[in-house]
Amino acid sequence: MDAVPVLVVNRFLGILALVALAITVAATVALVTRRVPPWARDVALPLATAVALVTTLGSLYYSEVAGYPPCTLCWYQRIAIYPQVIVLGVAALRRDRQVWRTAVPLAAVGAAISAWHVVIEQVPSLAGPCDPSNPCTLLWVEEFGVLTIPTMALIAGLTMIALTLVARPGPAGPDHGSADVPRRSLR
Repeated sequence: MDAVPVLVVNRFLGILALVALAITVAATVALVTRRVPPWARDVALPLATAVALVTTLGSLYYSEVAGYPPCTLCWYQRIAIYPQVIVLGVAALRRDRQVWRTAVPLAAVGAAISAWHVVIEQVPSLAGPCDPSNPCTLLWVEEFGVLTIPTMALIAGLTMIALTLVARPGPAGPDHGSADVPRRSLR
């Protein structure tokens, strides 16, 4: 049986990255407006776990199946993403809404490295001392003209951050925690 062609995987992961980006925007709006629905709190950790798992499997596909050797920055991003499968997975199973204290800093480190990697992809002169045989500026994937591997890793990190913050416990109220601030009545 032949392996799935790389172009198909690129398109699939690109579409998933765009979906994750939409989820991140929606979660951020909900957090900023303090209107996180109870159902969103319930699905946030399993969804964050799925993002971590797909990101991990995608990176392994690229290095082990497609044969794209990870550069130094890719390795650092992996160090921040791989443990999230376990951290978020266990938290989702235990319904541990305090996991944000662990998951957010880990994802933030990975997202910061990914953001820097995206910058040096665009401005290679900033790369500094990179491995000449496997430079951090090499574009293995450029789906939809903008989604590179580091860009997808950045989106995954931001999505994990947003979802774990959505899962944080909110005060219970008459609307079961859908808003984190009391509503004022208009007289």
